[in-house]
Amino acid sequence: MYRRLLFVGLVLAVLCSPDHARAQFTDPRAYENTPVGVSQLELAYDYAHANASIDTSLIIAGAELNLNQVSPEYTRYFSFFHHTAWVSASVPLAGLNGSVNGTSIRGSLNGAGDSNYEWAILVKGGPALSLKEFAAFKPKTSVGLSLSITAPTGEYRANKVISLGSDRWSFKPEIGISRPFGSAQKWVFDAYASAYFFTDNTSYHGVEILRQQPLPGVEGHLSYSLTDNFWISLDTRYSFRGDTLVGSTDQNNPQQTFILGSEANVSVNSRTQLVFKFAKALVHQNSPAYAGFSVEYLYSWGKGVR
Repeated sequence: MYRRLLFVGLVLAVLCSPDHARAQFTDPRAYENTPVGVSQLELAYDYAHANASIDTSLIIAGAELNLNQVSPEYTRYFSFFHHTAWVSASVPLAGLNGSVNGTSIRGSLNGAGDSNYEWAILVKGGPALSLKEFAAFKPKTSVGLSLSITAPTGEYRANKVISLGSDRWSFKPEIGISRPFGSAQKWVFDAYASAYFFTDNTSYHGVEILRQQPLPGVEGHLSYSLTDNFWISLDTRYSFRGDTLVGSTDQNNPQQTFILGSEANVSVNSRTQLVFKFAKALVHQNSPAYAGFSVEYLYSWGKGVR
């Protein structure tokens, strides 16, 4: 029984929980204006350590889980009715291992997880500009909308202990506001509001139906540019609700999570950026006692990028 719970928990840790390593925050300055006609390739490495409360529908007392994950992501910026918009797609490749304290039980798994897709647009403060036009652009308050979709593309084996997919879709609409301020506008304040919505997993444990209530959240980010090529941020996120039901039985497990993190963003040149992130859950009721970091390499190309 413990072995089954551990392995199912490991799978859910990576693929069912919306707050796994790559989704602790929406990035600070995510809704700043960007030149159109630019493509970006991101390669991220993430490490996360979490306790038993990885998934609110399956709590494993005493479990300690370690995640190593590589996530390639492609983003394209373009003009949509004269506003800056973008689309992105990514898929995680993960290795996960863990154990249950006080027992000899250990487990591990490797593979590709469920893929993620995003569409976003700046509805204010984001005119669609070429790279040449963007050189004279002075940032002001911007407002953006986005929709992220996680698709159940990972393999899900309802009658097996280990699966690589969640067997359900999730949708996250978000609105974000970004406001530069201070001397030479070196400070930027970002505020985001979002909510996760889930379809049912109709093959949970092979025979049951898992339902989850919406999981809303709010974020705040305060960043400061030390130089033209280097900025740092303080990041927070609070999320709540997200109760689950198995069949018709309410699990009475509403989430309450407060996460604190930080990011450093370095522009090596006009094409390349390096990003370093850290996050830790300071409050985690029925949600992961998460601590982790990531290192990201971003490469941009397009007309005018040198």
